[in-house]
Amino acid sequence: MNDYIYYYLLAVNLLAFVLFGIDKQKACHNLWRIPEKTLLLSALIGGSAGAILGMQFFHHKTRKPKFAIGVPVILVVEIVVVWFIQTM
Repeated sequence: MNDYIYYYLLAVNLLAFVLFGIDKQKACHNLWRIPEKTLLLSALIGGSAGAILGMQFFHHKTRKPKFAIGVPVILVVEIVVVWFIQTM
C-alpha cells in the first residue's frame, strides 16, 4: 500500500483521538462541545481506531449506542476495505 495512505491513517486516527479528548474536556467544563456528527465523521474517514482509543482513554461517549456500537462497526468495515485493497 502507498506510504501516503499510512500517513493519512496515522493523521486521521490521531485527529479522532484528540477530538474525543477535547470534547471530553469541554464536557467537564460545560463549554461549547464538538458536534457528535464531527466525532463520528472523524471515525468514518479512517479514524475509527483512534476514536475507539479516545473513547476508552477519556471514558467518553462509551454509553451512547451510536458510538459504542457504531464506531467499532466502522472499524470492522475499514479493516475489510484495507484488506481488500491490499489483496488486489
